[in-house]
Amino acid sequence: MSVETVEGSTAPTPKRGVSILFGLTLLGLLLALWLALGLATNAFWTPNNISNLLRQGAMTAILAVGQTFVIITAGIDLSVGAVVGFASVIVAWLLAAGVPLWLAIIATLAIGVLIGLFHGFGIVRMGLPPFIITLATLTSLRGIGLLITNGSTISITNDAFTNFSRADFLGVPSLFWMVIVVAIPAYVFLHLSRFGRYLFAVGSNREAARLSGVNVDRTIYLAYILSSTCAAFVGLLLASRIGIGNATQAEGWELQAIASSVIGGTSLFGAVGSVHGPLLGAFILATINNGANLLNVNSFWQRIVTGLLIIVIVYFDQLRRRGSR
Repeated sequence: MSVETVEGSTAPTPKRGVSILFGLTLLGLLLALWLALGLATNAFWTPNNISNLLRQGAMTAILAVGQTFVIITAGIDLSVGAVVGFASVIVAWLLAAGVPLWLAIIATLAIGVLIGLFHGFGIVRMGLPPFIITLATLTSLRGIGLLITNGSTISITNDAFTNFSRADFLGVPSLFWMVIVVAIPAYVFLHLSRFGRYLFAVGSNREAARLSGVNVDRTIYLAYILSSTCAAFVGLLLASRIGIGNATQAEGWELQAIASSVIGGTSLFGAVGSVHGPLLGAFILATINNGANLLNVNSFWQRIVTGLLIIVIVYFDQLRRRGSR
């Protein structure tokens, strides 16, 4: 493989037709769920329920996009839920200290960048597995957040900040618009830029990518920075929505992000993924959870269904990999 191969190709992504077909299948599944729930309960299509569904799905979708960058490189980021909770604490703490809103937002996002840099350093320089370094960050950030808040919460009294998540624009919740704000540049980056091709190349064969002239270390740094920054951004959105900073918020959201990405067609073996797939995967999970609540289905069944979806999709991903050899 030459430098020109990586620069000029679309990298080892799945065939465009297959990717589009899979995306349409996910979209059809989502629409079928919405139709079925609309028939099963009168509450599903109410404006309040749809608004809540879009708001909750939006935050998981943004996390899933960030997680996808990492998984494409054959890595994993278990810290994103903790980063969300920690970011909510940081922005609440800064606002309570009288820091201007714009500066508090920038500082919180900068924390996300620093966490991503730390992950990249641990993987590239220290040689730690992604699972270990991000698991350590998950535990540490929860503890640091609890120390900052003394195990309590920090209330946010800035109305401009809290009103944002509750507002609508053109009849659509502002949080859902944030998905579009993230998804468009993410799509351009992943599918239309050489840096996106580098992510796929690293996930396909790290050594071959290195021999082709790809700066593998920088690419890994970039993937984890994007993941943590997306998580910090979601932390801002969550703090805006609930009006507090709480280090224990978003527990288990890392699993939701990974599940959304995998259901959306991202391969846990690396080198396969998209932006639209995880977005649809996130809203499929949000719809399942929403529908289960409306139908008074035991919450344990929600986890069972999610686990079964992951098993089925990873199984077919393995079949696809074997067939392509």
